[in-house]
Amino acid sequence: MASASRIVVPISGQSSDAFTVELACLLAKQDRSSIEPIYVIEVSRDLPIDAELQEEIDRGEDLLADAEKQIRAAGIPCETSLLQARDVGAAIVDEAMQAGADTIVMGLTYKKRFGEYEIGPCASYVLKNAPCRVVVMRQPQTL
Repeated sequence: MASASRIVVPISGQSSDAFTVELACLLAKQDRSSIEPIYVIEVSRDLPIDAELQEEIDRGEDLLADAEKQIRAAGIPCETSLLQARDVGAAIVDEAMQAGADTIVMGLTYKKRFGEYEIGPCASYVLKNAPCRVVVMRQPQTL
């Protein structure tokens, strides 16, 4: 496996976040990487991009603090980022490019739409546009 200097891990408040961070920690230990957990606040088009959405900011800070605690407990360097953007997928790809990330590790929920599994627009965008490897961890299907 190629050496990665930085792993970007989008955090969203899904139940898969802890497992996604754990997977990123395993990769980081193997590759001697640092991890950058990010939380992206999606700002609707009727608001300015820098709108102060305090409830979302607080939620993001709490989720990032949990991820940082888990990463630091594993002995891995960590720097968190709280972002605001119009599109979450584009923000993830942009942050990975700016950070010089070699890997993005994403968690997905199992979603069905019209009886079929659907990956969703955010993950689809990241998979199509990321300049680095993307590792996707999907939650198991719940019955």
